[in-house]
Amino acid sequence: MTEIERHDFDVVVIGAGGAGLRAAIEARELGKRTAVICKSLFGKAHTVMAEGGIAASMGNVNSRDSWQVHFRDTMRGGKFLNNWRMAELHAKEAPQRVWELETYGALFDRTKDGKISQRNFGGHQYPRLAHVGDRTGLELIRTLQQKIVSLQQEDFDRHGDYEANLKVFAECTITDLLKDGDTIAGAFGYWRENGRFIRFDAPAVVLATGGIGKAFKVTSNSWEYTGDGHALALRCGAALINMEFVQFHPTGMVWPPSVKGILVTESVRGDGGVLRNSEQKRFMFDYVPDVFKDQYATSEEEADRWYDDPDNNRRPPELLPRDEVARAINSEVKAGRGSPHGGVFLDVSTRLPAETVKKRLPSMYHQFKELADVDITTEPMEVGPTCHYVMGGVEVDPDTAAASVAGLFAAGEVAGGMHGSNRLGGNSLSDLLVFGRRAGLGAATYVDSLGPRRPSARLTDVEAAAQRAISPFGADTDGEIAENPYSLHQELQQTMNDLVGIIRKADEMELALKKVGELRRRADHVAVEGHRQFNPGWHLALDLRNMIAVSECVARAGLARTESRGGHTRDDHPEMDPEWRHVLLRCTQDTDGGVRVERGMQIPMRADLVDLFELDELKKYFTADELPGGTD
Repeated sequence: MTEIERHDFDVVVIGAGGAGLRAAIEARELGKRTAVICKSLFGKAHTVMAEGGIAASMGNVNSRDSWQVHFRDTMRGGKFLNNWRMAELHAKEAPQRVWELETYGALFDRTKDGKISQRNFGGHQYPRLAHVGDRTGLELIRTLQQKIVSLQQEDFDRHGDYEANLKVFAECTITDLLKDGDTIAGAFGYWRENGRFIRFDAPAVVLATGGIGKAFKVTSNSWEYTGDGHALALRCGAALINMEFVQFHPTGMVWPPSVKGILVTESVRGDGGVLRNSEQKRFMFDYVPDVFKDQYATSEEEADRWYDDPDNNRRPPELLPRDEVARAINSEVKAGRGSPHGGVFLDVSTRLPAETVKKRLPSMYHQFKELADVDITTEPMEVGPTCHYVMGGVEVDPDTAAASVAGLFAAGEVAGGMHGSNRLGGNSLSDLLVFGRRAGLGAATYVDSLGPRRPSARLTDVEAAAQRAISPFGADTDGEIAENPYSLHQELQQTMNDLVGIIRKADEMELALKKVGELRRRADHVAVEGHRQFNPGWHLALDLRNMIAVSECVARAGLARTESRGGHTRDDHPEMDPEWRHVLLRCTQDTDGGVRVERGMQIPMRADLVDLFELDELKKYFTADELPGGTD
């Protein structure tokens, strides 16, 4: 058998972004020996892409904000498909998690009276995003990394070993979860640099692997986002929910081609930027849905007054939830009113002085200057929708972040439920902190409940995982042509982009499923050359099975949900259907390795939370039987 490096821990955290690091910190502070497994370099987590801020109702800029208002905004953004308990915990606990970051050493921008500054963002009623310029995600990761280092320094003082209780395994990829019967027993993977296998024995595994964006052609996501955690959970028996809901961020770069899809932060619009078409019209006023008409301005004059007097004016429609803005941009481009390179114009140059733009949006100024030769202080940006975030993920218990498989936990983008059908900007970073902590706590509590008994993986399962990992080197093509992983990946991305993108139809998704099924069959014959030492083709071959699995989930769930809601828009079913609001679509792995979709029901919202909404608003989402007082 191939030699396998072996480690023993109490908790293994897969992913070193905000959710993973916060989970690891919690587990370590509760006395658990904890491993953090990082697919890329430590500190290069995708969390740094969340530039705008951390949504938390601290009320520093507008004292009328509260957790109840944040909860309402989150439910509205998710079109009431959210797991309401997750949304409640998130809204209540986000301020504590932000203040906690300060105790770790985070340096936030400040208001004139010295409080943490908060900015406006789409879908949030009040300025709520605690931020560091437009580099908040970077500061969050830097701060959590420093906390990890400080805990390791404590361990050195106590044990003479920096890694006695908390160790980071960078540039390491997990390919399989190990089980003892129906219980998690660890994880199996390999070092990316040399290809050598590594085994982690642990009774608790926390998935914090982020999203699935690299299954799509145009995406803001970097190479790590290949749906690893989603697929690991699926293969070990857990369910994925809400996989039909994929968020296309409305503003990604569209030119030049080499940078297409790179994120343009929502902070640009939060700080006053406006969207215009080729006729220089602020078109978002034409796209305010009926459910939001009472909350958004109907004229440019009112929208502009809102920035100085939000209590007496309605919000600009550029700050609608992301799904609404993305669809509006898509419609303008299709109608022939787009920018020269297939997007629309996002203009902050005529809205703010140049020095203010550079101060508030330094990353965006640098990004456009260096990558597109555009000076955003003097000219508009060209932007268009880009695959950014998946609302779907592992079905977890809201309080403990536990999945249905004993010993498995999930937090952050890989977990489903919190955001419903659409995530509000800024809610991702607070989601990472709130549920990252809860996942670490849940994992530590679970380990305590086991006592001295430890699950142990069978040697045959470990050997099987190793054989699966090296199979592309000696692929048995059964007489068929050996497949190239890069070619298959391009075909998958094009299929998802063209057939399961921002606007969907039944016949297109059916075709996508046929193509994905064919790609799954062909992926069995992927062949790579060379050695296991850093071999990108081999790495992609292993990532492909994950991307194919999550792509099938998205397409199957999208075909099953015959309505339009949030990040799921059906051209053949354009309306939102109240009967679908309490239906969850659960994806599980079939016996043949494919995906099956089953219906589940949402747990009804607690009465005191229902009372936070006006009856007229509930009528837009609830059936008559569900409304307080019935149909009266």
